[in-house]
Amino acid sequence: MTHRFAAALLAALTFALPVHAQDKLTLILDWYVNPDHAPIILAQELGFFADQGLEVEVIAPADPSEPPKLVAAGRADLAVSYQPQLHLQVHEGLPLLRVGTLVATPLNCLMVTADGPVQGLADLKGRRVGYSVSGVEEAVMAAMLHSVELDLGDVEMVNVNWSLTPALMTGQVDAVIGAFRNFELTQMQLAGTEGRCFFPEESGLPSYDELIFVANSETLDRALVGRFLAAVEKGTEYMLNHPAAAFATFSATSPDLSGELNTRAWADTLPRFAHSPAALDHGRYARFEAFLHEAGLVDSILPVSKLAVDPGAPE
Repeated sequence: MTHRFAAALLAALTFALPVHAQDKLTLILDWYVNPDHAPIILAQELGFFADQGLEVEVIAPADPSEPPKLVAAGRADLAVSYQPQLHLQVHEGLPLLRVGTLVATPLNCLMVTADGPVQGLADLKGRRVGYSVSGVEEAVMAAMLHSVELDLGDVEMVNVNWSLTPALMTGQVDAVIGAFRNFELTQMQLAGTEGRCFFPEESGLPSYDELIFVANSETLDRALVGRFLAAVEKGTEYMLNHPAAAFATFSATSPDLSGELNTRAWADTLPRFAHSPAALDHGRYARFEAFLHEAGLVDSILPVSKLAVDPGAPE
């Protein structure tokens, strides 16, 4: 057999080999695409998911309260959610499990106008506080009020249906809980009003992971999720190593992502991403669970293993 014939035969056999389909995953975000999701979008755009043999469908939710429920119902593989929400939903019986961390510091804050009547948390007494997500934000609000010897009965909670900044700026409410410090403060400033944030982790709450990936605890495929998280980690590493190129790639995916709000949010969010998304801080989840129990928001203390896992750790 000549070398030329052997090479041709090898090429023909290689061409005839079946192309293995990539494993498919559906990920539902917590909100429309924004810099909070940058490592995910970069993993998609730069081929890091493909390198892991994954085809990931990234979906922005019609209703931001629905993603964890869709995962619990088996209608999506993963969702971006929030650690405080996870604790409460697991206690409600939803089969959810934290499998990774996206943003490893709190972003939530209680936002007021800088020159308004609320200069300290104690000034909230008798005032109206806007919120969007029932349960979670009320729980955070209760803890913050407790730090100044107030409770939820001392304020009027008003559901403003995701319009936090407009509700505050128009005087519909005196404060809003659930504003993200990396977005809404800038949003207010760009609209001509200075805002101010009171931080939950400085006002009675243990620190927590803001954005997490949740999966269905009953159908979790650890190896598959581990590959997903490895790609997200590559996206984060690329952001840290090449911030300008990363932002150019990210912002090119949608015209609104290159505006001033998202440009500034990118810089404010960059240091907050989890450098090792799969890694689990057991103590952080145990402390938050104990806090919720002590505050009377859950009726028992679940072991961390019922709330969160590192997919790559031994079972």
